Amino acid sequence: MTESSPIYLDCHATTPSDRRVAELMLHYMTVEFGNANSVDHIWGDRAKKAVSKAAIQVAELIGASRKEITFTSGATESINLAIQGSILAESLNPKKPRIALSPVEHKAVLDTCQALEKKGMAELIFLRVDSRGRLNLEEIEKVCADRISLLCVMAANNEIGTIYPIADIGKIARTHDIPFFCDGSQAVGKIPVDFEESGITYLAISGHKLYGPKGVGALVMRKGYHLQPIRFGGGHQGGIRPGTLNVPGIVGLGEACRLRGAEMAEDEIRIAKLRDKLQNFLLEKIPDLVINGDINNRLAGNLHVSIPDVPNSAIIARVRDRLAISTGAACSSGVEAPSHVLRAIGLPQNAIEGALRIGVGKFTTESEIDRAAEILVSAIYATREVMKRSSDRVTFPPATGRSN
Repeated sequence: MTESSPIYLDCHATTPSDRRVAELMLHYMTVEFGNANSVDHIWGDRAKKAVSKAAIQVAELIGASRKEITFTSGATESINLAIQGSILAESLNPKKPRIALSPVEHKAVLDTCQALEKKGMAELIFLRVDSRGRLNLEEIEKVCADRISLLCVMAANNEIGTIYPIADIGKIARTHDIPFFCDGSQAVGKIPVDFEESGITYLAISGHKLYGPKGVGALVMRKGYHLQPIRFGGGHQGGIRPGTLNVPGIVGLGEACRLRGAEMAEDEIRIAKLRDKLQNFLLEKIPDLVINGDINNRLAGNLHVSIPDVPNSAIIARVRDRLAISTGAACSSGVEAPSHVLRAIGLPQNAIEGALRIGVGKFTTESEIDRAAEILVSAIYATREVMKRSSDRVTFPPATGRSN
């Protein structure tokens, strides 16, 4: 990367694939290109073996069993399969299923649950969050004690970066025998996640959030639980998720998980230092800057800020060719509506309109952080100057020759 190259700081939206992952995937596209379900020859055997190895690699990263892994096209499919499949499995229950969920869940979770609600297939119970996006464990205990059908709480928030006490929540769910779905998209590969010990029933994983490829993910389902399939067309993966397996993508996900297991701890320490350097510089230069989320318990690469009364769209317009940051979740880009996460935590409207999400990653360099800080501060100053000049202009209505 040259000094003039655009800087990428949107790692919550996606991460670049590790070159080691990409090289292995290329091998499985061009050399070992067999179909893992072809049982009549050695090409299929080798592809099936590669998929099995990838399942072991995913399982090892999260403390699960290989047999608990189902490969999908990504977290959105995993989310739909877990939530819809869980509710459909209760179709014989005369009582309408009830789903308790956090209001700051990813849109894939919210939209899936709301679609079930609109069809009359489920009742939704929204948990409360505080101004930092934190949940109340006592409320979760009370809701679970009231016999819900499914509890949905993410491991880490994709906007403000708040990390949730999944082990504590899982313990509550297990005590009351409540299935617990956890969207681990932003957490797996960045913080330790222990599927077996956490009490999670279903865990969604996304490849492109942990330096793997797009278009592949996994749903981890605890032994002893059952989901109704939501797609049909063959008996692949135990009939839970049919379709020809994306062998290169699955191999890439497995390798990405292996690398995160080996390098995550050291990487995240360095990432947090870079994040803190950028945060401190911005706080020094922009005195009214607000840091959103739980600053004591957030993802290492997350920096979510608000510059009150400075439109984030104006900032983005000034930096977009030089610096990749965002106004919110990539799934909502282009949707002209305030972030549901920021509304849920009660952020004032002027702070919502001035909110920016910055995501530092494994391949971010210190020089990029220095340059990004200068670009961002310069854009904020310039935007404020334009706004000041506009407000200084006073216009008077045309004279009418009459006095009232």
